[in-house]
Amino acid sequence: MARAGLTTELVVAAAADLADESGFENVTLSALARRFGVKDASLYSHVRGLQDLRTRVALLAGGELIDRIAAAVAGRAGKDALVAFAGAYRRYALERPGRYAATQIRVDQALVADSPALRRTAEITYGMLRAYGLEEPDLTDAVRLLRSAFHGYCALEAAGGFGAPREVQASWDKAVDALHVALEHWPR
Repeated sequence: MARAGLTTELVVAAAADLADESGFENVTLSALARRFGVKDASLYSHVRGLQDLRTRVALLAGGELIDRIAAAVAGRAGKDALVAFAGAYRRYALERPGRYAATQIRVDQALVADSPALRRTAEITYGMLRAYGLEEPDLTDAVRLLRSAFHGYCALEAAGGFGAPREVQASWDKAVDALHVALEHWPR
């Protein structure tokens, strides 16, 4: 029997909070059970196991991230949309580090197909890139370029990997400008 007051949504939200506080890699059923003051077994009424819990956190975080991005890019196109997209992505990665780490895990493709948030992510990202005149397979290549650039930058920044005296924001702005130029002059 499920513990009174615990729901799957509450368990997943608490796991996401724990990820931000302690790191996504430290989210375990034991740590979460301690947070609720219950035995590990009590959580199995709400999640099938650690992989299920982490996948649910990834889906939650992916939804939060795309909500921020969608709000930022609404009504924008081209470079303005790219700058807004990049800024929302970076802010989320820095403000919600554990949740952001969850968005980087590989999720079963069947779950991706069933996830409105992940479908919305593709729609918004591809829609922004279509303003650059890109079509498949270039759209997929451009998505991979942006994700790699944004993730790499955010991961290095979060780890304190930028030691040069130049302001990190100035370098970010220049990198996004360079990505805009690359998208405008995409090799055909």
